[in-house]
Amino acid sequence: MQIQAAIVEEKSGPFVVCEVELDDPRPDELRVRVVATGICATDLHVREQHYPVPLPLVLGHEGAGIVEEVGSAVRGIEAGDHVVMSFPSCGMCRFCQQGQVAYCEHSFELCFGGHRLDGSNALHSGDDHPTELHGSFFAQSSFATHAITTQSNVVKVPEDLPLEVLAPLGCGFQTGAGGVFNSLKVRPGARVAVFGTGAVGLAAIMAARVVGADQIIAVDVNSSRLDLAKELGATHAINGREEDTAARIAEITRRGADYVVETTARPEMLTLAVDVLSSLGVAGLIGGAPAGTKAPIDMNTLLGGRSVRGIAQGDSMPQVFIPELIELYRSGRFPFDRLIRHYDFADINQAAQDTASGETVKAVLRVS
Repeated sequence: MQIQAAIVEEKSGPFVVCEVELDDPRPDELRVRVVATGICATDLHVREQHYPVPLPLVLGHEGAGIVEEVGSAVRGIEAGDHVVMSFPSCGMCRFCQQGQVAYCEHSFELCFGGHRLDGSNALHSGDDHPTELHGSFFAQSSFATHAITTQSNVVKVPEDLPLEVLAPLGCGFQTGAGGVFNSLKVRPGARVAVFGTGAVGLAAIMAARVVGADQIIAVDVNSSRLDLAKELGATHAINGREEDTAARIAEITRRGADYVVETTARPEMLTLAVDVLSSLGVAGLIGGAPAGTKAPIDMNTLLGGRSVRGIAQGDSMPQVFIPELIELYRSGRFPFDRLIRHYDFADINQAAQDTASGETVKAVLRVS
């Protein structure tokens, strides 16, 4: 069928909306009419080719929509269901079998290969875009009016909540919240620092409030974001341009932070995250830096029982975790809608620009 999709044709280039061809779903796939899709920093990193995904490419991995057609092997999802699309997993490797689907052995190829695992693609160039086209980004490529996705991606959601609000749960919000709930398992009374108050960092701050952390320290250089962080649960805010971050964290916590959530992907911030930990503290790295980025760490600092761990997708199983976040949202304890600004699909380039500049915390495109 013919659909419209926003294509990145070259490194750092604009999104170009074109007509393309979309295959019918295979037995293990679904076709979703995309109602809304979030823009994530990862989409923009790939556009800049920080990760070598082949171009031209249809990006988008925070899609939400209505199922139109279901393959014969799909179970538990029917045409007409409202769904959020999240990250894919193979379901067969040792990590998937252990329930650690965020660390699927095929994760990188499924998300960043630009095609299905067998090398094929559901998207094909139309008359106005004659070159070979790549898709299956996070097994969805949701910067389009329709997406072919897999059952591992899809989370059925309540029909009484707007899809244009729920869409970002597929990646950014579940990653930040899951980093606190699932990965670090932050305990009540803990001292938590969050480096970066974008969508992921603010989700982590809201989650830290839910678990009952005693001190929640937001660190950024954007004063308006820091103000928002305090409204959403941060007990302290540090502007890194105006204050000595390490000294202020030491002053606030007295013994250092029990947990640091590092979302900026800046090497010096990961170094700082380890430096400000208390004994037995844990720094969780969420931000994705360009391939090959290295951060220096004083090895002696780790001898106090401190540790660093990487976090993918908040260690979540989307079909379990996203419904939990929705219930927290309903109860008013996880008001992620306050971070969203909506744009029409035709304004995708403005939405991307506002995301990159920090003017918008979470841009969500209204697609159809």
